[in-house]
Amino acid sequence: MGKVLVIDDEKPTLMMFRLTLGAYGYEVLTAENGREGLEIFGHDRPRIVLTDIKMPGMNGIEVLKRIKEIDPTAEVIVITGHGDMDLAIQALNLDATDFINKPIQRHLLEQALERARERQRIKVEQIQEIILEPVENAAILVIRGNITAKAEGRFKTSFQEAVALKKPRIVLNFLKTAAVNGAGIAVLTQVLLESQKEGRHVVVAGLSENLRKVFEIVGLSKLMLIADSLAEALTM
Repeated sequence: MGKVLVIDDEKPTLMMFRLTLGAYGYEVLTAENGREGLEIFGHDRPRIVLTDIKMPGMNGIEVLKRIKEIDPTAEVIVITGHGDMDLAIQALNLDATDFINKPIQRHLLEQALERARERQRIKVEQIQEIILEPVENAAILVIRGNITAKAEGRFKTSFQEAVALKKPRIVLNFLKTAAVNGAGIAVLTQVLLESQKEGRHVVVAGLSENLRKVFEIVGLSKLMLIADSLAEALTM
């Protein structure tokens, strides 16, 4: 499974991650503060990093920034507390892979790790991140990668291609690898507002638990229908 680095100032949390990630087959590296974590990252270059967002000295946001400066392809999962959604969204804006709340729920940890591995595979295999897949009753935009400022042009072009098909509905199908940062939220908001004015039927499917939380907080969920699955989206 490769190396994973965990940065947290709480020793019991580090022990829990050693046991859990070790059982998953990872080689687990640990650090008790941000500076130590950056030293280990620079030396060992793990492909996945989990960092607490609130730590004495260098916090997780600064750690995330520094890691992305060293290696933009590294996947960083931030560990937040309940009520830290502003910090979680800030981390997503800095290209964090995902966020997980304390106390850690195993299924959310597994989802975040799977998302990190899949994002790495997309980069290595140069898989197209947004794909238009028309079906009889919908134009489906399959979103595998990140909706960011860099992806704005590609996303808008793909969406207009979907509109041009004149299907009864457009479905934005977010796969487990998909992520949206602040710039991506702005792009989605613009597209959805325009669709609302022009009477287009847009449905979103496949949102992760965390992305759904983010969409609710920023108000995106009011601009679209949200389905739990692609099959459900095709009937809404």
